Amino acid sequence: MKVVIISGPTATGKTDLSLQLASDFGGEIVNFDSLLLYKEITIGTAKPTIEERGKIPHHMIDISSISRPLNAADYAKLALPIIDQLLKEKKIVYLVGGSGFYLQAILRGMYDSPTTPKDILEKSDTLYRQEGITPFREILKKEDFLSFTRYHENDHYRIRRAVEHFWTTGTPLSLTRAKKDLENDQSNQMSIHGWDIHHVHLDVPKEEHFEIIKHRTKKMLTNGLIQEVESLLQSGFTGLEKPLQSIGYKEVLDLHFGLIKNLEDCQERIVISTRQLAKSQRTWFNRISGKVTYHPLLDTAKIAEDVSHFIQLKL
Repeated sequence: MKVVIISGPTATGKTDLSLQLASDFGGEIVNFDSLLLYKEITIGTAKPTIEERGKIPHHMIDISSISRPLNAADYAKLALPIIDQLLKEKKIVYLVGGSGFYLQAILRGMYDSPTTPKDILEKSDTLYRQEGITPFREILKKEDFLSFTRYHENDHYRIRRAVEHFWTTGTPLSLTRAKKDLENDQSNQMSIHGWDIHHVHLDVPKEEHFEIIKHRTKKMLTNGLIQEVESLLQSGFTGLEKPLQSIGYKEVLDLHFGLIKNLEDCQERIVISTRQLAKSQRTWFNRISGKVTYHPLLDTAKIAEDVSHFIQLKL
């Protein structure tokens, strides 16, 4: 049961590497990037192209609408049966993405968080629509200070999720998470499933990464990110959908509604937010043991050698 994890901060070449490895060694790709789950958003997510997905089978991409957001628990329930089936078929599974929490949900299971009741979701949506993210941050500062310090002010989705959890359970999300983290830290296994895992973690020096992020942001805008957002609004979406509060989409929405003055400022805001996201992703993945970190451009031969050895290794 061979599972190759390909993780890393945003814009570190995970998609290209996964396609190359699957082409060289066989197997299928299972996405664990949260934004690739949604069929309406493409350009701002750096989603693999239809052509690329035609060459290598991909799973957990375009499986829901932005009007029906999926959390990590939803993701794990859908992804695990796919992974199990692929492994039963003796196929190599490449788990690919940058959403560490979704990866943890697959490898270690979720903390106990009940489905948010409809009335709580409506309360959250109404407050967010009327007053923005500020009251949610104030609630966290008072009721769940660890979550308040954990999430960047632009991470509207996770800030709202933490508040919704508190409203639903009366318990700070940080406390629930801490209990699960303690269980995970006390376990020496990479996963609770007994899979044979090689964890390829991609990263680049921060200044080099900064240039990559700037180039990718410019490319997304050139390729039609603004037009994609405008098309979504014309189709009846409000812009308040949680996936549209993610980096790139939020800034373009702010440009559309006049909260950002011009395209240059919009591009700069996306770059800054992306760097902040990359920093938080590094912090998350630094906590994960058992991974091997590679430079995506300089270590390609070493990655291929190590993965080849892992696949051929018999337990």
